[in-house]
Amino acid sequence: MLFRMIRGVLFHQKSKMLLIAVTIALGASLATGMLNVVMDVEDKVNKELKNYGANITVKPKDASLLSDIYDTGEDGEALNAAYLNEDELGRLKTIFWAFNIVDFTPFLDAQVALPDGGSAEVVGTWFNHHLALPTGEELDAGVVGMRSWWEIVDGRWLDEADESADSEIMVGTALAEEKRLTVGETLRLTGSQGALDAKIVGIYDAGGDEDGQIFATLDAVQALTDRDGKVASIEVSALTTPDNDLARRAARNPAALTSRDYETWYCTAYVSAICYQIQEVITGSVASAVRQVAESEGTVLDKTKLLMILITALSLIGSALGISNLVTASVMERAQEIGLLKAIGAKDRSITGVVMTEILITALVGFAAGYFMGFGFAQLIGRSVFGAAVEMNPTVIPIVAGLIALVTIAGSMPAIRMVLRLKPAEVLHGGH
Repeated sequence: MLFRMIRGVLFHQKSKMLLIAVTIALGASLATGMLNVVMDVEDKVNKELKNYGANITVKPKDASLLSDIYDTGEDGEALNAAYLNEDELGRLKTIFWAFNIVDFTPFLDAQVALPDGGSAEVVGTWFNHHLALPTGEELDAGVVGMRSWWEIVDGRWLDEADESADSEIMVGTALAEEKRLTVGETLRLTGSQGALDAKIVGIYDAGGDEDGQIFATLDAVQALTDRDGKVASIEVSALTTPDNDLARRAARNPAALTSRDYETWYCTAYVSAICYQIQEVITGSVASAVRQVAESEGTVLDKTKLLMILITALSLIGSALGISNLVTASVMERAQEIGLLKAIGAKDRSITGVVMTEILITALVGFAAGYFMGFGFAQLIGRSVFGAAVEMNPTVIPIVAGLIALVTIAGSMPAIRMVLRLKPAEVLHGGH
């Protein structure tokens, strides 16, 4: 009997049931898509933000202390007394959060004399340096990836794969304009421990102080200054988790944490935890977050997640309102049928159960269709916004199923109240 009643409603009111299923499918698809993106957006947003520079700087501990005590700038002589070892850079990929280290590059700067009697700052670094790691992994690291926003206005990036790379340089637009330098020209750089005749292979526009500098390979600047194997600083681009109270307490003093808090902090990709682990593997180093970048990453990520959650909530509210209208209209059409059932002895609980079963079966169909629509929706967002596929998280299925069940029940409540208030005598009399 129950099965025949439900089947009769599903077929005889198929247009309304189809509209209810479509309404639920739309809500489920948006919820599925948004929740999958929310759960995968952290890495996506972090990778996008990594295109705009490093979020961690590593300097020699002695240089950092002198800077704090004497307020010495990065170009000060006191800072030039301490260095990090170039051969330890591969250790960055051996820390607990090694896979979160996206890119890194060392820097070594020096003042050089130019042929016209002037001087300029030359910065030695990696460009696309091929590195064999202690883990057996191989990667290319350097400013080509770390300075992706630089515009090459003439020439090309310096390529370390070229045999002549150590005798090539790149010049900033400001310096090139001031000294009337052009691509292909050979410029003699005279350092404290030697000279280098370098060919200009590219002129870049960085939009900052770098436009007044010369960039060369790290080996070339080490030779000019007799600092073989030494670097002054390292910039690291890492995927991080936004800070919370635990991360802020750990950043102040990790030793003050309880053993449980310390383990949680150390095993979470907070920027302070990654800095701490870098200091463990790079001798005599101090790693610190670039606060403007790190904080903006957390802010952007939190606002992005909040926006998506709000969109999901609004879509579900819209679905609930649509379900409410459609179910109420369905009950109004069946008022005489429901009144007759009550007149022959059917209990309110039984009639309510029949109506809710019909709606929940329709909701199940809508949820199944909506989930697969949401899968496509998530991929569309991932490809168009982040340029990468969004991983479908299995935990989204029970979450969306629960939300759809709540939305369906909430949307059906006005119709259920109508069923409970319906009086057989009034309905049947009105039918005559």
